[in-house]
Amino acid sequence: MKIILAQQNYHIGNFKSNTNKIIEAIQLAKNKNADLIVFSEMCICGYPARDFVDFNDFINKCYESIDVIKQYANDIAVIVGAPDRNPAREGKDLFNAAFFLYQKEIKNIAHKTCLPNYDVFDEYRYFEPAYNWNVINFKGKKIALTICEDIWNLGDNPLYRICPMDILMNQQPDMMINISASPFDYTHIEDRKAIIKANVLKYKLPLIYCNAVGSQTEIVFDGASLVFDKDANLCYQLSQFKEDIAEINLKDNGGIDADVIEPAIAMTNRPIDPLYYTPELNIPQIYEAIVLGIKDYFTKMKFTKAIIGSSGGIDSAVTLALACKALGKENVRAILMPSEFSSTHSRYDAEKLSKNLGNPYDIVSIKKIYNQFLKELKPYFKDLPFNVAEENVQSRTRGNLLMAFANKFGYILLNTSNKSELATGYGTLYGDMAGGLGVLGDCYKTQVYELAKFINSENEVIPKNIISKAPSAELRHDQKDTDSLPEYDNLDKILYQYIERVKGPNEIKAQGFDAPLVDRILSMVNKNEYKRNQFCPIIRVSPKAFGVGRRVPIVGNYLN
Repeated sequence: MKIILAQQNYHIGNFKSNTNKIIEAIQLAKNKNADLIVFSEMCICGYPARDFVDFNDFINKCYESIDVIKQYANDIAVIVGAPDRNPAREGKDLFNAAFFLYQKEIKNIAHKTCLPNYDVFDEYRYFEPAYNWNVINFKGKKIALTICEDIWNLGDNPLYRICPMDILMNQQPDMMINISASPFDYTHIEDRKAIIKANVLKYKLPLIYCNAVGSQTEIVFDGASLVFDKDANLCYQLSQFKEDIAEINLKDNGGIDADVIEPAIAMTNRPIDPLYYTPELNIPQIYEAIVLGIKDYFTKMKFTKAIIGSSGGIDSAVTLALACKALGKENVRAILMPSEFSSTHSRYDAEKLSKNLGNPYDIVSIKKIYNQFLKELKPYFKDLPFNVAEENVQSRTRGNLLMAFANKFGYILLNTSNKSELATGYGTLYGDMAGGLGVLGDCYKTQVYELAKFINSENEVIPKNIISKAPSAELRHDQKDTDSLPEYDNLDKILYQYIERVKGPNEIKAQGFDAPLVDRILSMVNKNEYKRNQFCPIIRVSPKAFGVGRRVPIVGNYLN
Protein backbone atom coordinates (compact mmCIF):
# COMPACT_ATOMS: atom_id res chain seq x y z
CA MET A 1 0.00 0.00 0.00
CA LYS A 2 1.33 3.44 -0.97
CA ILE A 3 0.51 6.18 1.56
CA ILE A 4 1.24 9.91 1.39
CA LEU A 5 1.87 11.70 4.68
CA ALA A 6 0.99 15.41 4.29
CA GLN A 7 2.33 17.73 6.99
CA GLN A 8 0.73 21.13 6.34
CA ASN A 9 0.37 24.57 7.93
CA TYR A 10 -3.29 25.54 8.37
CA HIS A 11 -5.05 28.82 9.22
CA ILE A 12 -7.81 28.67 11.84
CA GLY A 13 -11.17 29.44 10.28
CA ASN A 14 -9.75 29.97 6.79
CA PHE A 15 -11.73 27.17 5.20
CA LYS A 16 -10.99 28.18 1.63
CA SER A 17 -7.22 28.19 2.14
CA ASN A 18 -7.20 24.98 4.17
CA THR A 19 -9.44 23.16 1.70
CA ASN A 20 -7.40 24.25 -1.31
CA LYS A 21 -4.19 23.18 0.38
CA ILE A 22 -5.62 19.75 1.16
CA ILE A 23 -6.92 19.30 -2.40
CA GLU A 24 -3.53 20.25 -3.88
CA ALA A 25 -1.89 17.52 -1.78
CA ILE A 26 -4.54 15.00 -2.84
CA GLN A 27 -3.80 15.77 -6.49
CA LEU A 28 -0.10 15.27 -5.82
CA ALA A 29 -0.84 11.95 -4.16
CA LYS A 30 -2.95 10.87 -7.14
CA ASN A 31 -0.07 11.69 -9.47
CA LYS A 32 2.04 9.30 -7.40
CA ASN A 33 -0.66 6.60 -7.65
CA ALA A 34 -1.09 6.57 -3.88
CA ASP A 35 -3.80 4.54 -2.19
CA LEU A 36 -4.22 6.81 0.82
CA ILE A 37 -3.25 10.30 1.98
CA VAL A 38 -3.17 11.37 5.64
CA PHE A 39 -3.58 14.91 7.04
CA SER A 40 -3.30 16.18 10.60
CA GLU A 41 -5.79 16.68 13.44
CA MET A 42 -8.45 19.39 12.83
CA CYS A 43 -6.88 20.24 9.48
CA ILE A 44 -10.23 21.34 8.04
CA CYS A 45 -10.71 24.24 10.45
CA GLY A 46 -7.26 24.65 12.02
CA TYR A 47 -6.30 23.88 15.61
CA PRO A 48 -7.07 25.03 18.26
CA ALA A 49 -10.29 26.69 17.08
CA ARG A 50 -11.44 27.17 20.69
CA ASP A 51 -14.81 28.93 21.03
CA PHE A 52 -15.21 29.16 17.27
CA VAL A 53 -16.57 25.61 17.47
CA ASP A 54 -19.50 26.94 19.52
CA PHE A 55 -20.78 28.67 16.38
CA ASN A 56 -23.16 26.50 14.41
CA ASP A 57 -22.11 28.25 11.20
CA PHE A 58 -18.46 27.34 11.87
CA ILE A 59 -19.33 23.65 12.14
CA ASN A 60 -21.46 23.92 8.99
CA LYS A 61 -18.44 25.27 7.12
CA CYS A 62 -16.38 22.29 8.33
CA TYR A 63 -18.91 19.89 6.82
CA GLU A 64 -19.11 21.96 3.62
CA SER A 65 -15.32 21.70 3.25
CA ILE A 66 -15.46 17.94 3.77
CA ASP A 67 -18.17 17.73 1.09
CA VAL A 68 -15.84 19.49 -1.34
CA ILE A 69 -12.80 17.39 -0.44
CA LYS A 70 -14.60 14.05 -0.65
CA GLN A 71 -15.26 14.68 -4.36
CA TYR A 72 -11.49 14.31 -4.84
CA ALA A 73 -11.48 11.09 -2.78
CA ASN A 74 -12.65 8.94 -5.67
CA ASP A 75 -9.88 6.43 -6.38
CA ILE A 76 -7.81 7.50 -3.37
CA ALA A 77 -8.71 7.44 0.35
CA VAL A 78 -8.29 10.62 2.38
CA ILE A 79 -8.02 11.05 6.15
CA VAL A 80 -8.79 14.53 7.47
CA GLY A 81 -9.48 15.94 10.93
CA ALA A 82 -12.53 18.09 11.84
CA PRO A 83 -15.24 18.52 14.48
CA ASP A 84 -18.15 16.09 14.20
CA ARG A 85 -21.60 16.68 15.67
CA ASN A 86 -22.77 14.36 18.43
CA PRO A 87 -26.22 13.01 17.52
CA ALA A 88 -26.87 11.86 21.09
CA ARG A 89 -28.80 14.09 23.43
CA GLU A 90 -26.33 13.53 26.25
CA GLY A 91 -22.81 14.87 26.53
CA LYS A 92 -21.06 17.59 24.55
CA ASP A 93 -22.35 18.65 21.16
CA LEU A 94 -19.18 17.73 19.28
CA PHE A 95 -16.49 15.11 18.86
CA ASN A 96 -12.90 15.71 17.80
CA ALA A 97 -12.93 13.45 14.75
CA ALA A 98 -10.97 11.85 11.92
CA PHE A 99 -12.96 11.41 8.71
CA PHE A 100 -12.07 8.57 6.34
CA LEU A 101 -13.15 9.59 2.83
CA TYR A 102 -13.24 7.19 -0.11
CA GLN A 103 -15.25 6.75 -3.32
CA LYS A 104 -16.59 10.28 -2.77
CA GLU A 105 -18.19 9.24 0.51
CA ILE A 106 -17.55 9.46 4.24
CA LYS A 107 -16.82 5.79 4.82
CA ASN A 108 -15.81 5.97 8.50
CA ILE A 109 -15.42 8.46 11.33
CA ALA A 110 -13.11 7.90 14.30
CA HIS A 111 -13.64 9.99 17.43
CA LYS A 112 -10.97 11.06 19.88
CA THR A 113 -11.10 9.38 23.28
CA CYS A 114 -8.32 10.87 25.39
CA LEU A 115 -9.14 14.57 25.48
CA PRO A 116 -6.28 16.61 26.97
CA ASN A 117 -7.31 19.09 29.63
CA TYR A 118 -4.02 20.57 30.82
CA ASP A 119 -1.71 23.47 30.01
CA VAL A 120 -2.85 25.01 26.67
CA PHE A 121 -5.43 22.26 26.11
CA ASP A 122 -9.06 22.42 27.17
CA GLU A 123 -10.72 19.88 24.90
CA TYR A 124 -13.20 18.76 27.57
CA ARG A 125 -14.69 22.23 27.23
CA TYR A 126 -15.75 21.43 23.66
CA PHE A 127 -15.71 17.71 22.90
CA GLU A 128 -17.29 14.49 24.04
CA PRO A 129 -14.97 11.45 24.39
CA ALA A 130 -15.49 8.56 21.97
CA TYR A 131 -17.68 5.68 23.08
CA ASN A 132 -17.15 3.20 20.25
CA TRP A 133 -14.04 2.06 18.40
CA ASN A 134 -13.73 0.13 15.15
CA VAL A 135 -10.97 -0.61 12.67
CA ILE A 136 -11.35 0.59 9.09
CA ASN A 137 -11.22 -2.02 6.34
CA PHE A 138 -9.41 -0.67 3.30
CA LYS A 139 -7.89 -2.62 0.39
CA GLY A 140 -7.44 -5.74 2.44
CA LYS A 141 -5.92 -3.94 5.42
CA LYS A 142 -7.44 -3.18 8.81
CA ILE A 143 -6.51 0.35 9.94
CA ALA A 144 -6.58 1.43 13.59
CA LEU A 145 -7.25 5.16 13.20
CA THR A 146 -6.67 7.29 16.31
CA ILE A 147 -6.25 10.96 17.16
CA CYS A 148 -3.35 12.57 19.04
CA GLU A 149 -3.24 11.37 22.66
CA ASP A 150 -5.24 8.25 21.85
CA ILE A 151 -1.91 6.78 20.71
CA TRP A 152 0.20 8.49 23.38
CA ASN A 153 -1.60 6.74 26.19
CA LEU A 154 0.26 3.65 27.39
CA GLY A 155 -2.57 2.43 29.58
CA ASP A 156 -1.00 3.67 32.84
CA ASN A 157 -2.32 7.25 32.86
CA PRO A 158 -5.11 7.65 35.47
CA LEU A 159 -6.58 10.53 33.45
CA TYR A 160 -7.57 8.08 30.74
CA ARG A 161 -9.70 5.13 31.81
CA ILE A 162 -9.93 3.75 28.28
CA CYS A 163 -7.06 3.06 25.93
CA PRO A 164 -8.50 3.01 22.38
CA MET A 165 -5.68 0.92 20.95
CA ASP A 166 -6.24 -1.82 23.53
CA ILE A 167 -9.82 -2.10 22.28
CA LEU A 168 -8.89 -1.86 18.61
CA MET A 169 -6.29 -4.61 19.02
CA ASN A 170 -9.16 -7.06 19.64
CA GLN A 171 -10.13 -6.47 15.99
CA GLN A 172 -6.65 -7.49 14.77
CA PRO A 173 -5.55 -4.33 12.91
CA ASP A 174 -2.68 -4.43 10.44
CA MET A 175 -1.47 -0.87 10.98
CA MET A 176 -1.94 2.27 13.10
CA ILE A 177 -2.55 5.77 11.76
CA ASN A 178 -2.57 8.68 14.19
CA ILE A 179 -3.41 12.26 13.27
CA SER A 180 -2.21 14.84 15.76
CA ALA A 181 -1.74 18.46 16.75
CA SER A 182 1.09 18.20 19.26
CA PRO A 183 2.69 21.57 20.13
CA PHE A 184 6.38 22.26 20.37
CA ASP A 185 8.25 22.92 23.56
CA TYR A 186 11.96 22.57 24.15
CA THR A 187 11.54 19.60 26.53
CA HIS A 188 9.22 17.68 24.23
CA ILE A 189 11.26 16.93 21.12
CA GLU A 190 12.54 13.45 21.95
CA ASP A 191 9.83 12.80 24.52
CA ARG A 192 7.10 12.67 21.87
CA LYS A 193 9.10 10.33 19.67
CA ALA A 194 9.81 7.99 22.57
CA ILE A 195 6.15 7.78 23.59
CA ILE A 196 5.07 6.93 20.06
CA LYS A 197 7.84 4.37 19.69
CA ALA A 198 6.77 2.76 22.97
CA ASN A 199 3.31 2.21 21.51
CA VAL A 200 4.75 0.58 18.40
CA LEU A 201 6.79 -1.74 20.61
CA LYS A 202 3.66 -2.51 22.63
CA TYR A 203 1.32 -3.27 19.73
CA LYS A 204 3.89 -4.50 17.17
CA LEU A 205 2.18 -2.69 14.30
CA PRO A 206 3.54 -0.15 11.82
CA LEU A 207 2.54 3.43 12.68
CA ILE A 208 2.03 6.53 10.57
CA TYR A 209 1.91 9.66 12.74
CA CYS A 210 0.90 12.97 11.08
CA ASN A 211 1.51 16.05 13.21
CA ALA A 212 0.44 19.64 12.59
CA VAL A 213 2.99 22.31 11.71
CA GLY A 214 2.77 26.09 11.94
CA SER A 215 1.98 28.68 14.57
CA GLN A 216 -1.45 29.68 15.83
CA THR A 217 -0.80 32.90 17.81
CA GLU A 218 1.05 31.62 20.89
CA ILE A 219 1.17 27.89 20.12
CA VAL A 220 3.80 26.55 17.72
CA PHE A 221 3.41 23.15 16.09
CA ASP A 222 6.73 21.78 14.93
CA GLY A 223 5.60 18.98 12.62
CA ALA A 224 8.29 16.27 12.73
CA SER A 225 5.74 13.64 11.65
CA LEU A 226 6.93 10.05 12.08
CA VAL A 227 6.69 6.63 10.41
CA PHE A 228 7.68 3.42 12.24
CA ASP A 229 7.68 -0.10 10.91
CA LYS A 230 6.21 -2.97 12.96
CA ASP A 231 9.57 -3.57 14.63
CA ALA A 232 9.68 0.04 15.90
CA ASN A 233 12.40 1.12 13.51
CA LEU A 234 11.99 4.80 12.65
CA CYS A 235 11.82 4.95 8.85
CA TYR A 236 10.71 8.55 8.22
CA GLN A 237 10.83 11.78 10.16
CA LEU A 238 9.47 14.80 8.33
CA SER A 239 10.94 18.27 8.69
CA GLN A 240 10.59 20.40 11.79
CA PHE A 241 8.89 23.81 11.56
CA LYS A 242 7.95 23.60 7.89
CA GLU A 243 5.55 21.84 5.56
CA ASP A 244 6.66 18.49 4.19
CA ILE A 245 5.36 15.41 2.39
CA ALA A 246 6.52 11.80 2.53
CA GLU A 247 5.73 8.83 0.28
CA ILE A 248 5.41 5.63 2.30
CA ASN A 249 5.32 2.14 0.86
CA LEU A 250 3.86 -0.29 3.37
CA LYS A 251 4.80 -3.91 2.82
CA ASP A 252 2.41 -6.80 3.45
CA ASN A 253 4.58 -8.00 6.34
CA GLY A 254 4.32 -4.66 8.17
CA GLY A 255 7.67 -3.37 7.03
CA ILE A 256 8.32 0.00 5.42
CA ASP A 257 10.14 0.32 2.11
CA ALA A 258 12.69 2.85 3.37
CA ASP A 259 16.04 3.07 5.10
CA VAL A 260 15.98 2.93 8.90
CA ILE A 261 16.74 6.32 10.48
CA GLU A 262 16.83 5.06 14.06
CA PRO A 263 16.80 1.39 15.05
CA ALA A 264 14.23 -0.02 17.46
CA ILE A 265 16.76 -0.54 20.25
CA ALA A 266 17.18 3.22 20.63
CA MET A 267 14.88 5.30 22.84
CA THR A 268 12.67 2.52 24.13
CA ASN A 269 12.20 4.39 27.43
CA ARG A 270 10.36 7.68 27.71
CA PRO A 271 12.75 10.50 28.74
CA ILE A 272 11.59 12.82 31.50
CA ASP A 273 11.45 16.59 31.44
CA PRO A 274 14.64 18.23 32.78
CA LEU A 275 14.53 18.40 36.56
CA TYR A 276 16.84 21.38 36.63
CA TYR A 277 17.16 24.45 34.47
CA THR A 278 19.54 24.16 31.52
CA PRO A 279 19.47 27.39 29.45
CA GLU A 280 21.39 25.90 26.54
CA LEU A 281 18.86 23.07 25.99
CA ASN A 282 17.64 22.85 22.37
CA ILE A 283 18.41 26.49 21.54
CA PRO A 284 18.41 25.85 17.74
CA GLN A 285 14.86 24.51 17.96
CA ILE A 286 13.76 27.44 20.16
CA TYR A 287 15.19 29.78 17.53
CA GLU A 288 13.26 28.05 14.72
CA ALA A 289 10.05 27.98 16.78
CA ILE A 290 10.16 31.72 17.49
CA VAL A 291 10.96 32.57 13.88
CA LEU A 292 7.98 30.47 12.74
CA GLY A 293 5.82 32.05 15.44
CA ILE A 294 6.59 35.57 14.22
CA LYS A 295 6.24 34.66 10.55
CA ASP A 296 2.88 32.91 10.90
CA TYR A 297 1.45 35.58 13.19
CA PHE A 298 2.15 38.22 10.58
CA THR A 299 1.19 36.12 7.55
CA LYS A 300 -2.10 34.83 8.96
CA MET A 301 -3.08 38.26 10.30
CA LYS A 302 -2.07 39.84 6.97
CA PHE A 303 0.47 42.10 8.68
CA THR A 304 3.64 42.83 6.75
CA LYS A 305 5.93 45.07 8.80
CA ALA A 306 7.19 45.19 12.38
CA ILE A 307 8.64 47.90 14.57
CA ILE A 308 10.93 47.40 17.57
CA GLY A 309 12.39 49.69 20.20
CA SER A 310 16.13 49.07 19.94
CA SER A 311 17.95 49.96 23.16
CA GLY A 312 21.36 48.42 22.66
CA GLY A 313 20.42 45.73 25.17
CA ILE A 314 20.38 41.96 24.73
CA ASP A 315 16.59 41.50 24.58
CA SER A 316 15.87 44.03 21.86
CA ALA A 317 18.93 42.82 19.92
CA VAL A 318 17.79 39.19 19.87
CA THR A 319 14.20 40.21 19.09
CA LEU A 320 15.38 42.35 16.17
CA ALA A 321 17.52 39.54 14.76
CA LEU A 322 14.66 37.03 15.04
CA ALA A 323 12.22 39.44 13.40
CA CYS A 324 14.57 40.13 10.49
CA LYS A 325 14.94 36.40 9.94
CA ALA A 326 11.17 35.85 10.03
CA LEU A 327 9.97 38.88 8.06
CA GLY A 328 12.95 40.06 6.02
CA LYS A 329 15.26 42.84 7.12
CA GLU A 330 13.51 45.43 4.95
CA ASN A 331 10.24 44.84 6.84
CA VAL A 332 11.57 45.48 10.35
CA ARG A 333 12.12 49.04 11.52
CA ALA A 334 14.12 49.78 14.65
CA ILE A 335 13.64 52.97 16.65
CA LEU A 336 16.50 54.07 18.90
CA MET A 337 15.21 56.37 21.67
CA PRO A 338 18.11 57.56 23.79
CA SER A 339 17.62 59.65 26.93
CA GLU A 340 19.99 61.54 29.20
CA PHE A 341 20.51 58.25 31.05
CA SER A 342 21.41 56.24 27.95
CA SER A 343 25.07 55.34 27.70
CA THR A 344 27.04 56.23 24.58
CA HIS A 345 27.86 52.57 23.95
CA SER A 346 24.16 51.60 24.00
CA ARG A 347 23.34 53.92 21.11
CA TYR A 348 26.49 52.83 19.25
CA ASP A 349 25.70 49.13 19.83
CA ALA A 350 22.11 49.54 18.63
CA GLU A 351 23.25 51.33 15.47
CA LYS A 352 25.90 48.71 14.78
CA LEU A 353 23.33 45.93 15.21
CA SER A 354 20.99 47.44 12.60
CA LYS A 355 23.91 47.98 10.24
CA ASN A 356 24.90 44.32 10.68
CA LEU A 357 21.33 43.18 10.02
CA GLY A 358 20.68 45.70 7.27
CA ASN A 359 17.30 46.80 8.64
CA PRO A 360 16.08 50.43 8.54
CA TYR A 361 16.40 52.38 11.78
CA ASP A 362 15.77 55.87 13.15
CA ILE A 363 17.03 57.78 16.17
CA VAL A 364 14.42 59.74 18.12
CA SER A 365 15.71 61.31 21.33
CA ILE A 366 13.21 61.36 24.21
CA LYS A 367 15.17 63.91 26.27
CA LYS A 368 13.02 66.96 25.43
CA ILE A 369 9.75 65.01 25.70
CA TYR A 370 10.81 63.55 29.05
CA ASN A 371 11.82 66.90 30.47
CA GLN A 372 8.51 68.41 29.37
CA PHE A 373 6.69 65.63 31.21
CA LEU A 374 8.67 66.42 34.37
CA LYS A 375 7.93 70.12 33.97
CA GLU A 376 4.19 69.47 33.72
CA LEU A 377 4.27 67.08 36.67
CA LYS A 378 6.42 69.25 38.95
CA PRO A 379 3.50 71.14 40.57
CA TYR A 380 2.16 67.77 41.68
CA PHE A 381 5.36 65.85 42.34
CA LYS A 382 6.82 68.94 44.10
CA ASP A 383 10.16 68.04 45.67
CA LEU A 384 9.53 64.35 46.14
CA PRO A 385 12.66 62.31 45.42
CA PHE A 386 13.30 60.74 41.99
CA ASN A 387 11.94 57.18 41.93
CA VAL A 388 10.18 54.63 39.74
CA ALA A 389 7.60 57.23 38.65
CA GLU A 390 10.21 59.24 36.74
CA GLU A 391 11.80 56.05 35.44
CA ASN A 392 8.51 54.80 34.04
CA VAL A 393 7.72 58.12 32.36
CA GLN A 394 10.70 57.38 30.11
CA SER A 395 9.48 53.87 29.32
CA ARG A 396 5.95 55.07 28.57
CA THR A 397 7.30 57.89 26.41
CA ARG A 398 9.11 55.29 24.33
CA GLY A 399 5.97 53.16 24.17
CA ASN A 400 3.97 56.17 22.94
CA LEU A 401 6.50 56.95 20.25
CA LEU A 402 6.63 53.35 19.05
CA MET A 403 2.85 53.14 18.86
CA ALA A 404 2.73 56.47 17.01
CA PHE A 405 5.08 55.07 14.35
CA ALA A 406 3.08 51.82 14.30
CA ASN A 407 -0.24 53.64 13.77
CA LYS A 408 1.10 56.06 11.19
CA PHE A 409 2.92 53.53 9.02
CA GLY A 410 1.00 50.30 9.68
CA TYR A 411 3.63 48.49 11.77
CA ILE A 412 3.01 45.88 14.47
CA LEU A 413 5.05 46.52 17.60
CA LEU A 414 7.02 43.48 18.72
CA ASN A 415 7.54 43.27 22.47
CA THR A 416 11.04 42.47 23.72
CA SER A 417 10.35 41.49 27.38
CA ASN A 418 11.83 38.17 28.51
CA LYS A 419 10.30 35.61 30.86
CA SER A 420 12.51 36.55 33.83
CA GLU A 421 11.29 40.15 33.64
CA LEU A 422 7.64 39.19 33.14
CA ALA A 423 7.82 36.75 36.04
CA THR A 424 9.15 39.32 38.49
CA GLY A 425 7.25 42.36 37.23
CA TYR A 426 10.43 44.06 36.04
CA GLY A 427 8.67 46.00 33.32
CA THR A 428 6.46 49.04 32.82
CA LEU A 429 2.80 48.66 31.95
CA TYR A 430 1.96 50.66 28.81
CA GLY A 431 5.68 51.24 28.32
CA ASP A 432 8.17 48.47 27.58
CA MET A 433 5.35 45.95 28.10
CA ALA A 434 3.46 47.34 25.09
CA GLY A 435 3.25 45.34 21.87
CA GLY A 436 1.18 43.07 19.67
CA LEU A 437 3.25 39.90 20.15
CA GLY A 438 5.68 38.78 22.85
CA VAL A 439 8.71 37.36 21.07
CA LEU A 440 10.90 36.42 24.05
CA GLY A 441 8.22 36.21 26.73
CA ASP A 442 8.75 32.46 27.17
CA CYS A 443 12.56 32.64 27.27
CA TYR A 444 14.40 33.30 30.49
CA LYS A 445 17.14 35.92 30.42
CA THR A 446 19.87 33.30 30.39
CA GLN A 447 18.17 31.61 27.41
CA VAL A 448 18.15 34.97 25.61
CA TYR A 449 21.94 35.06 25.97
CA GLU A 450 22.14 31.53 24.56
CA LEU A 451 19.99 32.62 21.60
CA ALA A 452 22.38 35.53 21.02
CA LYS A 453 25.33 33.13 20.95
CA PHE A 454 23.48 30.90 18.49
CA ILE A 455 22.65 33.86 16.23
CA ASN A 456 26.35 34.75 16.26
CA SER A 457 27.52 31.17 15.67
CA GLU A 458 28.57 31.81 12.06
CA ASN A 459 29.40 35.51 12.17
CA GLU A 460 28.95 38.47 14.48
CA VAL A 461 25.41 39.74 14.02
CA ILE A 462 24.82 40.95 17.56
CA PRO A 463 27.75 43.14 18.68
CA LYS A 464 29.85 41.43 21.33
CA ASN A 465 29.47 44.36 23.69
CA ILE A 466 25.70 43.82 23.82
CA ILE A 467 26.31 40.26 25.01
CA SER A 468 29.14 41.02 27.43
CA LYS A 469 27.91 44.16 29.21
CA ALA A 470 25.85 44.06 32.39
CA PRO A 471 22.12 44.29 31.59
CA SER A 472 20.45 47.60 32.46
CA ALA A 473 17.16 49.38 31.77
CA GLU A 474 19.12 52.68 31.77
CA LEU A 475 16.30 54.65 33.37
CA ARG A 476 18.63 56.32 35.88
CA HIS A 477 22.38 56.88 36.15
CA ASP A 478 24.48 53.73 36.61
CA GLN A 479 21.40 51.51 36.84
CA LYS A 480 21.84 47.72 36.68
CA ASP A 481 19.17 45.01 36.59
CA THR A 482 20.73 43.52 39.71
CA ASP A 483 19.74 46.67 41.64
CA SER A 484 16.19 45.29 41.56
CA LEU A 485 16.61 41.60 40.77
CA PRO A 486 18.79 38.70 41.92
CA GLU A 487 21.54 37.56 39.56
CA TYR A 488 19.85 35.98 36.56
CA ASP A 489 21.71 32.68 36.96
CA ASN A 490 20.06 32.18 40.36
CA LEU A 491 16.77 33.84 39.47
CA ASP A 492 16.12 31.69 36.41
CA LYS A 493 16.85 28.43 38.24
CA ILE A 494 14.28 29.25 40.92
CA LEU A 495 11.72 30.55 38.44
CA TYR A 496 12.07 27.32 36.43
CA GLN A 497 11.25 25.23 39.50
CA TYR A 498 8.23 27.36 40.37
CA ILE A 499 6.79 27.87 36.87
CA GLU A 500 7.84 24.91 34.71
CA ARG A 501 8.25 22.28 37.43
CA VAL A 502 5.31 23.61 39.51
CA LYS A 503 7.24 23.24 42.77
CA GLY A 504 6.06 25.02 45.90
CA PRO A 505 8.32 27.16 48.12
CA ASN A 506 9.22 24.37 50.55
CA GLU A 507 10.05 21.99 47.72
CA ILE A 508 12.34 24.58 46.11
CA LYS A 509 14.07 25.36 49.40
CA ALA A 510 14.64 21.62 49.94
CA GLN A 511 16.75 21.65 46.76
CA GLY A 512 19.27 23.87 48.55
CA PHE A 513 18.20 27.31 47.37
CA ASP A 514 18.47 30.18 49.86
CA ALA A 515 15.13 30.38 51.72
CA PRO A 516 14.81 34.19 51.87
CA LEU A 517 15.72 34.39 48.17
CA VAL A 518 13.06 31.83 47.27
CA ASP A 519 10.44 33.72 49.28
CA ARG A 520 11.42 37.01 47.66
CA ILE A 521 11.31 35.66 44.10
CA LEU A 522 8.04 33.75 44.47
CA SER A 523 6.41 36.76 46.10
CA MET A 524 7.45 38.89 43.10
CA VAL A 525 5.96 36.36 40.71
CA ASN A 526 2.60 36.23 42.46
CA LYS A 527 2.29 39.97 43.08
CA ASN A 528 2.81 40.75 39.39
CA GLU A 529 0.15 38.50 37.92
CA TYR A 530 -1.96 41.61 37.32
CA LYS A 531 0.72 42.92 34.95
CA ARG A 532 0.99 39.69 33.00
CA ASN A 533 -2.79 39.57 32.70
CA GLN A 534 -2.55 42.72 30.57
CA PHE A 535 0.32 41.49 28.43
CA CYS A 536 0.19 40.56 24.74
CA PRO A 537 0.23 36.94 23.42
CA ILE A 538 3.57 35.17 23.95
CA ILE A 539 5.15 32.66 21.55
CA ARG A 540 5.23 29.45 23.58
CA VAL A 541 8.49 27.45 23.58
CA SER A 542 8.51 25.98 27.10
CA PRO A 543 6.28 23.40 28.80
CA LYS A 544 4.70 26.17 30.90
CA ALA A 545 4.38 29.62 29.36
CA PHE A 546 2.60 32.65 30.73
CA GLY A 547 -0.81 33.04 29.13
CA VAL A 548 -3.42 30.39 28.32
CA GLY A 549 -1.27 27.57 29.69
CA ARG A 550 -0.77 29.08 33.17
CA ARG A 551 -3.94 30.25 34.86
CA VAL A 552 -3.49 31.53 38.40
CA PRO A 553 -5.59 34.04 40.35
CA ILE A 554 -4.59 37.70 40.16
CA VAL A 555 -5.55 38.26 43.80
CA GLY A 556 -4.35 34.90 45.12
CA ASN A 557 -2.44 34.68 48.43
CA TYR A 558 -0.86 31.24 48.10
CA LEU A 559 2.53 32.07 49.65
CA ASN A 560 1.34 33.83 52.81
